[in-house]
Amino acid sequence: MAITRLSVSCALGTLALAVFVSSPIQIARAQDSDPVVARANGVDIHESDLAFAEEEIGNQVPNLPPPQKRDYLINYLSDVVVLSQAAEKQGLADRPDVKRRLAFDRSRLLMEALLQDTGKAALSEEAERQVYNDAVKQMTNEEEVHARHILVPTEDEAKAVLAQLKAGADFATLAKEKSKDPGGAEGGDLGYFTKEQMVPEFAAVAFKLDKGQISDPVKTQFGWHIIKVEDKRIKPTPTFEQVKGQIENYVAHRAQAALVEKLRAGANIERLDKPAPAVDPSLNTMAPSKK
Repeated sequence: MAITRLSVSCALGTLALAVFVSSPIQIARAQDSDPVVARANGVDIHESDLAFAEEEIGNQVPNLPPPQKRDYLINYLSDVVVLSQAAEKQGLADRPDVKRRLAFDRSRLLMEALLQDTGKAALSEEAERQVYNDAVKQMTNEEEVHARHILVPTEDEAKAVLAQLKAGADFATLAKEKSKDPGGAEGGDLGYFTKEQMVPEFAAVAFKLDKGQISDPVKTQFGWHIIKVEDKRIKPTPTFEQVKGQIENYVAHRAQAALVEKLRAGANIERLDKPAPAVDPSLNTMAPSKK
């Protein structure tokens, strides 16, 4: 299958980025392990540039086998270089709207780099363990139920199912045959859940049943249910390793948010598109007191 170059319209859509890289593409790289894979009008395109390009246009890249995808990305980067050079020759880098976009893109990239560095710097075993321990202390002994259910459209059908179960029919088998819920194929197994994870009518019944008990028909917005409780337990506390990824995200985002709040508080930010809010004189501590 031949790989065509990106259309001119697609390449033009990256003009702001292209002007930035009219000189050799610069991405932080270890030169010895980042070989040049192509050259466009004298500009080196490195292996690391392919990953950067895929990150930028990933949603536009067709689902291709790796070799063809690689060709696609190299073609894209070549277009970026060639068109950006043409734009430079036409003086587009000096056009006011292009200058503003370049300035915006530069600011955005610097912001993202600062936030990434801040998030990474905040990560430590000590900080993550502290977040984990604080979260564990706040956890309550929440009950979970492991249940199965059979969902049918009408009360009469639910009563008929219940009669079959009382006559000795296997719950899981009957769920596969009768249940209209997608989980019926799994024998109606809902796994473990807390009260908040189910609609109130369903949860109220499920949490009152003892292990092994089967409910009478229960009506919810989805239809009529027959519920069987397989087990009950106190929700187990996840291990640190199980939630480490979530904790890392939290610690990084917390540090980033703190940085933004600090810098915003110390910045001089003016809104020029609307009048300044009126100040209540009574709240001004420098106003002279009335006699």
